[in-house]
Amino acid sequence: MKIIVPMAGRGSRLRPHSLTVPKPLIPVAGKPIVHRLVADIAGVLNQDIEEIAFILGDPAFFGDDVVESLKELAEGLGAKASIYRQLDPKGTGHAIMCAEPSLSGPAVIAYADTLIRADFDLDKEADAVIWTKKVKNPEAYGVVNLNDNEEIVELVEKPETFVSDQAVIGIYYFKDVAVLKNELQYVLDNNIINGGEYQINDGIKRMMADGKIFKTGTVSEWMDCGNKEVTVETNKRMLGFLHEAKESLISEKVINENSEIISPCFIAEGVVLKNSVVGPHASIGKGTVIEDSTVKNSIIQTNTTIKNAVLDNAMIGNHAHFDGKFTNVSIGDYSQLK
Repeated sequence: MKIIVPMAGRGSRLRPHSLTVPKPLIPVAGKPIVHRLVADIAGVLNQDIEEIAFILGDPAFFGDDVVESLKELAEGLGAKASIYRQLDPKGTGHAIMCAEPSLSGPAVIAYADTLIRADFDLDKEADAVIWTKKVKNPEAYGVVNLNDNEEIVELVEKPETFVSDQAVIGIYYFKDVAVLKNELQYVLDNNIINGGEYQINDGIKRMMADGKIFKTGTVSEWMDCGNKEVTVETNKRMLGFLHEAKESLISEKVINENSEIISPCFIAEGVVLKNSVVGPHASIGKGTVIEDSTVKNSIIQTNTTIKNAVLDNAMIGNHAHFDGKFTNVSIGDYSQLK
């Protein structure tokens, strides 16, 4: 089994946090988004992963440190890491085709801006499986249309009338991904464009028209990491899941000076807490100092200093300084104080 991860986008909706760190490497509950996604998919598949192919953008942004992080991720799962580049953003279908040498055999394609919780068996009789989540407002999503045999016969984007309540979440399984590759090659060769880009859906629709059987794999939880608000909410939910699973989330190397920690929280090694209350639902990166502050429902990344602050629903990056006592501040582009 292979996992194909297109992640070349710059994550503009998550600025300023994605200005220096690619969005898939921003931590949620103490671990980068793409690391959690790939590990969760591997757990659902419950089979050996031979290769993980990552499609990255410009090397000036997705540099050597990113490549090394992804190689470590793949090797940790016993898989080979393959690195490809999409230097010109031409859509989801084009991104997949940038990994053309890896497009053979059984594979999962997963876009790295979402997290899941799932427990189901892949239908090995199907030619493909599209992972979905039942939603209350299907008109806001792309959904699948099913026939009487529970097979997907159509993809409908933001339907004005009810089609189904199963929303497509951006994770797909193909019994032989080479079939998709051939259809996407046709899409590129014939310049079939939707929304100004080459889309994976156009390759999938050609497979359906050729009689290929598509089934659904329904996840129990689907958590977005598209912007700051939903990323903080996803952090909260993920901490809850990990706490229920009794995972160790607080390092033994935290320096706690007269401070209270309210679980669930993730607190990395080297964090210093002084006269503060942290939690619930706070993730604190390594080397960060929090002093005379209250922090909850927030993500604070590495080597940051927080003083005299009351933070709720906050997201603060790496190597930052925030002192709620002072008004002489320097705030960069796309930043917000509310």
